[in-house]
Amino acid sequence: MQKFFLVFILLLQLAQVQAQFTLDRQGNRDDRKAEKRKKINALIRQAEEGTLVYTKQSVFGFQARSNGYGILYELAKMKTPLKSMVYRAELTEIKHPKENRFQNLSNPFLFISNPYIYGKVNNFYQLSLGIGQQRLIGQKGNKNGVSVSWNYNGGLALGLLKPYYVQVEDPTGTDIKYIKYTKADSVLFLGPSILGAGGFWRGWNELKLKPGFFAKSSLRYDYGRFNEVVSALEIGCSVEYYPGGIPIMALQQEKPLFFQAYIALLFGRRK
Repeated sequence: MQKFFLVFILLLQLAQVQAQFTLDRQGNRDDRKAEKRKKINALIRQAEEGTLVYTKQSVFGFQARSNGYGILYELAKMKTPLKSMVYRAELTEIKHPKENRFQNLSNPFLFISNPYIYGKVNNFYQLSLGIGQQRLIGQKGNKNGVSVSWNYNGGLALGLLKPYYVQVEDPTGTDIKYIKYTKADSVLFLGPSILGAGGFWRGWNELKLKPGFFAKSSLRYDYGRFNEVVSALEIGCSVEYYPGGIPIMALQQEKPLFFQAYIALLFGRRK
């Protein structure tokens, strides 16, 4: 009888421990739900007030430049409500102001030939990797408003030079070939026997790299209705410097400095 009583007491204590554990777990679950509900309510209130609050922001974009075009990716991490660290990568193409596109109307393959840019020596692409800051100038005021921020960054610019090929007719009239600009072929490259461009894919195995530096400044107008979604327009300018100059066009000076204005359409998400 005594053993039965001891077993009963032990089972009763185990039941009490289990009940207390269940209550604690339920209490923790309720606390987490309350904390989550509080956070959601705070985000809703901030959205209604137009306040941009996040820990990380990922942005993609397309930009039209005064001398070309490009794409970009940006990662931002908020440090204070008014300041974020920004890491940005861009891939762009810079065109020379002297570029003009022609079509050889005497080409027997006119309907399948590519228009060409007379005197173009290289396609000039650049990959820029930079770090900077985004400073909030004005909040939205409400969820349908527009926030304004000042962005600035700088860093490494890597120039990519791809030889520009043209299709020409051999002076003997017996052969058609693709050539790039060299001293040996300069007369033929700049002569009247050009039939068309050599095509986008030709020359990629001959890329040359030119390291440089860049700096950029812009104003960003975020008109997105929901704070977790980035919908913005960015207007700014940038400058790149490449020691030694970049050869883009034949018979033109190789410029080391490139300055341009741009406008970019941005979209992304915040967390």
